Order: sequence, then structure tokens, then C-alpha cells
Amino acid sequence: MYLLGFIGVGNMGGALARAAAMTVPAEQIVLSNRTAAKAEALAGELGCRAADAATVARESKFIFLGVKPKDMAACLAEIRPVLTERAGDFVLVSMAAGLDTVAIQTLAGASWPVIRLCPNTPVAMGKGLVAWCSRDTSAADEQALADAMAGAGLWDACPEAQMDVASVLGGCTPAFVYMFIEALSDGAVQCGMSRAQALAYAAKAVEGAAALCGAGEKHPGALKDAVCSPGGSTIEGVLSLEKNAFRASAAEAIVTAVEKTRRMGK
Repeated sequence: MYLLGFIGVGNMGGALARAAAMTVPAEQIVLSNRTAAKAEALAGELGCRAADAATVARESKFIFLGVKPKDMAACLAEIRPVLTERAGDFVLVSMAAGLDTVAIQTLAGASWPVIRLCPNTPVAMGKGLVAWCSRDTSAADEQALADAMAGAGLWDACPEAQMDVASVLGGCTPAFVYMFIEALSDGAVQCGMSRAQALAYAAKAVEGAAALCGAGEKHPGALKDAVCSPGGSTIEGVLSLEKNAFRASAAEAIVTAVEKTRRMGK
């Protein structure tokens, strides 16, 4: 019996498997993927076993469904006969954007326990965010999964009504931040700095700023004001960003992505 089984080890499933391997012994993890070679390669990296989806469904306590929302029905239809034969004591773990726990149970054809995750790719380095909610699960199982995934980063319970927002704020924003870091480095390159140095400096600056903000001691606005000396270069740059609707554009990106996520679940 495996503690954690993964069906699908693409970008997100693979990142969660890497996070799991920080805490869980390799012999308690099994991986499967539509392209078997992909699961075999990751299993070789992590020192765990690769198998088919039926084996994962038959032998895992927590069954991670790492497939796209459009493929969830087919995935659950494939493993449903195996799950039906089991005596219980398993939990379906979904990371499909837009599909709530009721939808997963409906597609599965049974009220099996479900934990829904909204993770992001930095979990692979232990710097991630995983919002979660559940349906028909026990507190013991919820804690067991939290313990197993302790290496992922912040593991935080979230009301299901807010999970689509959590999915975007945690899962989509790394892409926005990567764009921001690239844009910052573009400006530095324009001013004569090498690309490698510019990227390293921009990434480190964003990492440090995020750490200060995450400490929660001061509002982001107060932290921003502390850097803006009167008549200085920082406030000049801030005003340039504001002229181009920097904050409004960032907020609109979140709203637009949440609206898209909600449509995906219909």
C-alpha cells in the first residue's frame, strides 16, 4: 500500500510529487502518466515506483488526479471499476481548476472522500502555496495529507466558495511575477547590465520584497512608502508605473483569470 499515488505527473502533478518526496519515503510514492516514460523518468529522479493508473488507484491511500479539467471525466471513468472494488480507505485528491468537490464526486459516480487542492509550481522547491478544501473526509485523513505534503510550503485551508480565487492568486500569479521579473531585467539590460546579472538581481529583489511582505508586520503600502525617499529615484519609478495603470492592470489580471476559472467548471 502506498501513501501517495499520482495519476498525471505534468507540471503541477510533478511539482507536487517532488514536494512529497521531501517528506515521504520514496517507497511510499507511486507515479503514473499517460506517457509512461515521463512517470518512469520522474520516478527515477525521486527513487520511487512508476506504474499504471489502475495500480495507483488500487494501491494508494491518497490518489492525486493530476489531469486537466477536460480530461477528468475520462480519468475517473478509467479508474472507477478499481475504486469500486476497494473496501474504502482512500481519498481522491484533485488539483483541477474550476472543478469543485461536488463535481469530482459526480464525475466519479460515488460520494468518495475528496480533497481539492489549488497549488502552484513553486511547491517543487518547498516555496509554494497550496489552498485546500474537502468533502466527506475525516480530520485524520486531512491531517495525514498535510503532514505528507509539509515540504510543499504553505498548506492552508480555504472555504470552497473562495477556491477559484485561491487557484488564481496562488497558481496563476507565478506567471505574472515571472513576467514582472523579466520586464525588470529588460530595463536593466537597456541600461547596460548583462542579462544574467539583471535576471539574478531582479529575482532576488522580488524574493526579498515578498519575504518582507509575507512577514505581515506592515501593509504593502507602508513597505512601499519606506523605500520612496522624497524626490528620489524610487518614487519616480513608482509614478511611471502608475501612469501605465500598473496596479489596475494587476488587479484586472486576477479578476479576468478568476472569471475564466469559474467558466471552466461549468
